[in-house]
Amino acid sequence: MANHRSALKRMRQSQTRRIENRYYAKTMRNAVRKLRGINDKSEATEMLPGVTSMLDKLARKSVIHKNKAANLKSSLAKHVESL
Repeated sequence: MANHRSALKRMRQSQTRRIENRYYAKTMRNAVRKLRGINDKSEATEMLPGVTSMLDKLARKSVIHKNKAANLKSSLAKHVESL
């Protein structure tokens, strides 16, 4: 258990961030899954920029790694083009 006030605060902050990061990562995974499940090209083309910006934002906030975001964006763009 933490002995200093700053360590207790750090524990509270890290727990809050962990819960927020889990929420954003789950939301991102659901959006990617939904986009991959779409078979209509026009609908997928409309949805792609939103998912791409979500991936960029999460990479910028270090919720996911920047290379993972780049790989996901690339594969999703390829999926949309193949429809």
